[in-house]
Amino acid sequence: MSTDRSPWHPLYPFESHWLDTSGGRMHYLDERPDSSSHKGLGPLLFVHGNPSWSFHWRRMVKHFRASRRCVAVDHLGCGLSDKPQRSFRLADHRDHLIALVDHLDLRDITLVAQDWGGAIGLGAMLARRDRLSRIVLFNTGAFPPSYIPWRIAACRWPVVGRLAVQGGNLFARAAMRMTLAQTASLDPPVVAGCLAPSDSWAHRRQIYEFVADIPRSPQHPTWQTLEGIEAGLPSLADLPSLLVWGMRDWCFRPDCLEKFARAWPQAEVHRLRDVGHWVVEDAPEESLALVESFLAGDRSR
Repeated sequence: MSTDRSPWHPLYPFESHWLDTSGGRMHYLDERPDSSSHKGLGPLLFVHGNPSWSFHWRRMVKHFRASRRCVAVDHLGCGLSDKPQRSFRLADHRDHLIALVDHLDLRDITLVAQDWGGAIGLGAMLARRDRLSRIVLFNTGAFPPSYIPWRIAACRWPVVGRLAVQGGNLFARAAMRMTLAQTASLDPPVVAGCLAPSDSWAHRRQIYEFVADIPRSPQHPTWQTLEGIEAGLPSLADLPSLLVWGMRDWCFRPDCLEKFARAWPQAEVHRLRDVGHWVVEDAPEESLALVESFLAGDRSR
């Protein structure tokens, strides 16, 4: 995918890095402050969901890179990472993220995650518990689903669902509006950036695979992976955590937030009443201010 003269490229002014994994070459950002301004603060690890990529975190990376190391991954099949023509499950993405954490020797991590990124990021951090210090979650889940929204269930219909998602890119295109509540639509350069990596049938495969990997029963291997992550959530209750929820999200609804709040009773919780699923796109200034305020506590410790 070429970025020359792309209208979204000025919104994503970062240097690319890659890691060879067992599944392919994984792209990531690694933006660092000057050593004089770092002041010993731990890195931020940004983990995206579906259908998105590290572009989703562009504002936060640009804002925080002056004071903290910012690492943002593109899952295999997404963004600027390789797009192997094979299926990846949640456990595969978790293991790829673990490989990146180990490769970069990240410690004192603040996990920042959304959508599938919550389960992927928390799964990886439970496997590397000693490296995790803080948690920031936007609308996400890390437990077997109690429901599958009809708009996602329709994308799983045999043949038709795959043609719509992977052929017509309807899942990603619908996300440009259906993830929002407060904002009527995204600016054209932002839409271009969101959609840029999914520019062909082959490059849209992982969008479909994420949809197909949502488990409906305990017989599905990803159900078991999610059960394991859910069982580990209470072990993270002692960590500072921030939960920022768009309350008009029809996918990760408020009951998902309440599950996290019960597991982490000391969490700082913000319910954004008129905000949808993509909180950082729908309420960018508010979400950035909440994260900045939360992280400011590091400087006083």
